[in-house]
Amino acid sequence: MEQIYVVGVGMTPFGKLADVSIKAMTKQAVDAALADAGIGADALQAAYFGNASQGHMEGQQMIRGQVALRSMGIGGIPVVNVENACASGSSALNLAVNFVRSGEGDVALAVGAEKMFSRDRDLMFSVFDSAWDVSQADAIRDRLLQLGEGVEVPPGTVSTKPYSVFMDVYAAFARFHMKRFGTTQRQLAAVAAKNHRHSQHNPLSQYRDPYTVEEVLAAPPITYPLTLPMCSPISDGAAATVVCTESGLRRLGIDRARAIRVLACVLQTGSDRDPSDLAHHCTALAARRAYEKAGVGPSDVSVAEVHDATAMGEIIQVENLGFCAFGEGGALAERGDTTIGGRIPVNPSGGLESKGHPVGATGLGQVYELVTQLRGEAGARQVEGARIALAENGGGLQGIEEAVACVTILGR
Repeated sequence: MEQIYVVGVGMTPFGKLADVSIKAMTKQAVDAALADAGIGADALQAAYFGNASQGHMEGQQMIRGQVALRSMGIGGIPVVNVENACASGSSALNLAVNFVRSGEGDVALAVGAEKMFSRDRDLMFSVFDSAWDVSQADAIRDRLLQLGEGVEVPPGTVSTKPYSVFMDVYAAFARFHMKRFGTTQRQLAAVAAKNHRHSQHNPLSQYRDPYTVEEVLAAPPITYPLTLPMCSPISDGAAATVVCTESGLRRLGIDRARAIRVLACVLQTGSDRDPSDLAHHCTALAARRAYEKAGVGPSDVSVAEVHDATAMGEIIQVENLGFCAFGEGGALAERGDTTIGGRIPVNPSGGLESKGHPVGATGLGQVYELVTQLRGEAGARQVEGARIALAENGGGLQGIEEAVACVTILGR
């Protein structure tokens, strides 16, 4: 098989972009990715458009990619719309990689765009209500919240303001972890403080204010043990990636020095399992498949971007990815191992907690960061000597874990 490369990446700032349309964000990200690759839109042979919420937020239930891309002059090629909840962008990348790997073409685009912020708070927060089985929503919520039973919830640690129901779920996951492994709220705060500290050096990040551990602990509560800086915000934004084959590099005259190898891009859906059977978490299974395909292991990874919709999410995922043993993710962060300069830097971009989480763009935003790191172009947040990079992006909820996980491994 031919080697597959990421040859261009582009990304808008993430944030509350009330006056910027989906079309405008898509154009900005795609134009930047094409310019980064040094090619024109006419070189594209297929496009995959990741979006999860436009139908809910704007009523554009169908042909979202065709509408957004045609408005900037991209048409006449296969355009596939991809909805996989928060993993929509990484799923679009998986399809683009497989398109060029199959020989159907030698250059393809993956783009994710999301416009989630609204002054209508009920509309905005209800966007997540269909990211699980809506026919059993109450029963699922009750079953998940039972995971957190046995940990005392201090009075005054639940917000009176609206927030996503998924924060309740992550809080239950956190209390389950605390009960089983002794994980502490301070360790969760160490994750959040690290990510906010990283984000101050990311000009595209939604939030750029550093926090100390004490400031994270003293921040307004969401739902115990989560405080506001531990949780990802509502965000708008777009990101894009251009991939091509070895022959595509030669045909288009793309600069090989800045091309980044795609070593693996694996999608995994969840399965029914006991909550204590951590080794069969869908992300752990995806990671093992990805490492095997890439011919590397966890110790070879220089830098990672993981799906920290909350600080607890990062702790769960670094364990699933094999960066530490199950139960040790909190201690890993508290020791400083996951900070820039540590043993395995995680979320140098600031992660979802601080960079932002426009769900359809999130996975491709991770790829943007990792390609920047592997090229040595990340400035003050650069991980020195980065050679192998891993992105983990999950979406939705099925059973007791995300409905889908994508693990992508990139190399210089």
